[in-house]
Amino acid sequence: MTPSPGGVITSAAIVGTGLIGTSAALALRQRGVRVFLTDRDPRAVRLARELGAGEEWGPGERVDLAILAVPPQYVAHQLLDLQKTGAARFYTDVASVKALPLAQAVQLGCDLSTYVAGHPLAGRERSGPGAARADLFLGRPWALCPTPAAVPEAVRAMRELVSLCGANAVVVDAREHDEAVAVVSHAPHVAASAVAARLAEASETALGLSGQGVRDVTRIAASDPGLWTGILSGNAGPVAAVLEAVADDLAAAARSLREFAAEGTEIGSVTELLWRGVAGTGRIPGKHGGPARTYAVVGVVIGDRPGELARLFQVAEQVGVSIEDVRLEHVPGLPLGAVELSVQPEAAGVFAAALREHGWQVP
Repeated sequence: MTPSPGGVITSAAIVGTGLIGTSAALALRQRGVRVFLTDRDPRAVRLARELGAGEEWGPGERVDLAILAVPPQYVAHQLLDLQKTGAARFYTDVASVKALPLAQAVQLGCDLSTYVAGHPLAGRERSGPGAARADLFLGRPWALCPTPAAVPEAVRAMRELVSLCGANAVVVDAREHDEAVAVVSHAPHVAASAVAARLAEASETALGLSGQGVRDVTRIAASDPGLWTGILSGNAGPVAAVLEAVADDLAAAARSLREFAAEGTEIGSVTELLWRGVAGTGRIPGKHGGPARTYAVVGVVIGDRPGELARLFQVAEQVGVSIEDVRLEHVPGLPLGAVELSVQPEAAGVFAAALREHGWQVP
């Protein structure tokens, strides 16, 4: 496959072969872009190359686009070094904060006419090139924060990059971006870590009783602490404001529950917080970025054997049912699992009947 006709990106350099950088490299390679790789860690470059992400970037090799996949505090210095050598026609980054790198780029005297700050809203709890996927960005928003100094050609190049990776470009001011990701990404990560930290001190009895709920809440807490320390320090003010608001809500809930335990008073403030949580969850965009949808859930008991999920999806395909989401929970102590398949409400009955006909246990 070749790059889109009329496009400007035929070659790109990825500076930093972690999860995001290597995923971008894999996505660009699938679209016929020649990709070069560099990283402070030669082992990361070697692994990314073995995965088919590109070739090592040699001295003097000039590219159409340089993508800086480095921590926020290093973006501006890396940008300046590359611009001094004329390494690329255009430059962008994928750091998860934007105001700090831009402010530092101005202080260092970087050329902002060829640089457009960016941030793909995609990731995994795993890090490193081994976790990279070419489809990581499919359908995901990709924030672009061009300054007034950015030339139109640079902005067009960034939009082309986003399109090549299968993402959706969203142009936003850098400070507005940082305040937004503090609410939807950075503060939730800290909150998940706070809950997960309680598990480090929990009894074996408590851990033995843990179910899917605690896994859902704490999943992202397994991410690299070093990486997240850099992200949070780069967006400290907005994240602190969100965490203070969350802490106020939790403190009020704790007071209400303490008063109930001591005096049997009402816990209306807790109920009110729960309802606000329902309202907030309902505002999260649904499939393809549209309004959140309510799906019917079809539960199935499956054996812990290879190919079981594939067989479920085959039944769905046979009866023309689209599976919107999947949740899997293993049954402790038994070679069984419980799968929850979210489907359109009108398809639930047809799908459940078809599963039973094929011998599945559907509660």
